[in-house]
Amino acid sequence: MSILLPRVAARLFDTPLLLAPEKATAMLMGLGGRMIEGGIVVVDAPAADGALGAHVGVLGPWARRMQTQERGVYPVIDGVAIIGAEGSLVQKGSYVGQSSGETSYQGLQVQIARAKAEAKQLKGVVLEVDSLGGEVSGAFETYQGLIELSKMLPTMAILTDVACSGGYLLACACRQVVMPESGMAGSIGVLTMHLDQSEKLAKEGTKVEFIVSGAFKADGSAAAPMSDDLRSRLQARNDIVRERFATAVAAGRKGRMTKAQVMATEARLYFGKDALDIGLVDAIAPAQEAFASFAKAVNATV
Repeated sequence: MSILLPRVAARLFDTPLLLAPEKATAMLMGLGGRMIEGGIVVVDAPAADGALGAHVGVLGPWARRMQTQERGVYPVIDGVAIIGAEGSLVQKGSYVGQSSGETSYQGLQVQIARAKAEAKQLKGVVLEVDSLGGEVSGAFETYQGLIELSKMLPTMAILTDVACSGGYLLACACRQVVMPESGMAGSIGVLTMHLDQSEKLAKEGTKVEFIVSGAFKADGSAAAPMSDDLRSRLQARNDIVRERFATAVAAGRKGRMTKAQVMATEARLYFGKDALDIGLVDAIAPAQEAFASFAKAVNATV
């Protein structure tokens, strides 16, 4: 067994992810053969720093056609900055490259910091979200930056398609969340994947032995089945992150969802009106219409 992309594998396996399971499956099927020699069989699966520079989402090109004022790290139209969070959310863009399409938390944090510094020159900020989530590392720090920005300026998260798991964590830090009728939000939970190659190695007549100092040093190795003890510890870690996730969503959606209501979703996905009814979003509207209404409202404020 050879790990062909060890850095990517290290970010995907045996670490908690704020990632919708559908996205995890797609990544494994798409990257599996490039990451692990012989590929990966997914059992019982559910059906460069992209954040910096020119924004390439739905609102970005439209904003440029509307003759936006460019400020370097994000486009601005009618005094409203547009920050994009699209694709897989990773701590650093170099971890995944363009294999799956990504936005880095570090890149988002740079844009958030710039918007905070330029708060007196801006009327508001729109976070354009189209993401099924990603890594835990960097997610809550980015959320906190958006919470602080939302105290300084009007903010709106516009879901141009989906905001699930880590994507929704970022969206809920804005004062308002708007999604299209066909959009999707939720998956407020935590996922950890473990790669078990032990049966494959046994069939090939290959045996891997570990000589360790420290009883848990070889925990999580793909060369051995997962122990019940490790499974319990990974579950406990996921539960801790989920509690933190639910607390963050309840704070972001204060007055619209309680922590108990967030936990009761059990990481379900909600479409359109169902997401509105449960309190995940504030309105249903096409992205450009939502942006136009927001820009008009913030520019009318004296």
